Amino acid sequence: MTDPTTFDQKHELVTSYLFKPIVLAGLRLLFAVFTLATILATLIWQGVHRGAESCVPTLLYFSFFTNLTYIGICAYMFASGVQTYAFAQSLKKGGGDKSTPSYPLQRWPKVLQHLHVLLYATIATFPIIVTVVYWALLGGSDSFSTMFSSYSNITKHALNSFFCVFEIALTNVGPLRWIDLPATILILAGYVGVAYITYHTQHFYPYSFLDPKEQGKLVAAYIVGIAVGQVVVFVIVWGLIKLRVHLVQRSKSSPDVQSEKPKSDLEA
Repeated sequence: MTDPTTFDQKHELVTSYLFKPIVLAGLRLLFAVFTLATILATLIWQGVHRGAESCVPTLLYFSFFTNLTYIGICAYMFASGVQTYAFAQSLKKGGGDKSTPSYPLQRWPKVLQHLHVLLYATIATFPIIVTVVYWALLGGSDSFSTMFSSYSNITKHALNSFFCVFEIALTNVGPLRWIDLPATILILAGYVGVAYITYHTQHFYPYSFLDPKEQGKLVAAYIVGIAVGQVVVFVIVWGLIKLRVHLVQRSKSSPDVQSEKPKSDLEA
């Protein structure tokens, strides 16, 4: 079992400068339930209306990077929400058997800790890529042609970035690790493989800009462009988190704030 004092010693992953841990846990779990409901509703709708209003078979749902990213958001919100709730309960119990409050992930194997932080890096950057690419290249007049398509596109191509910004701006999670930048690019490269496997097995390109017959040499430009875009987004998100950390620290250290003696971020 990992020593809980060596991972996330400041409890940044489960706290917010704006919300108490129990409130943060509630919000994360609320987002988790909402995204799960959206995923299930989409799968059910496509299954019932396959061949009618659904443009692709339900089984191809997992061939779209948008959907995989949305599943990632759902997974992170559930994982972080549970960990935050456990931390809030630990605060109420005075840290349990330890003098310092903790949460389960701090005692889990290091590989799970690293995967959790990597998952955060994906949900802090991929939704922005998805939103920009969709509205710049893929979105059209049919994006809001039906009630279902309107709901689907708003939740997966707009609210996805809202969840992303929430984690970036309103929690205490620290700056992205640079080691996660090449990891996220490898994930993107892996998805390109998934897209072409989908074509060779289902004769269908999830995204038209990946079709070499239609786009020609532009396909390579699109792929490289998205990789470069990920680097840019990663650096911007890193900078925004650094700025948020700086502003929060400066706010806490200001004379006015100190004179008011505010409650600690760790208070339940």
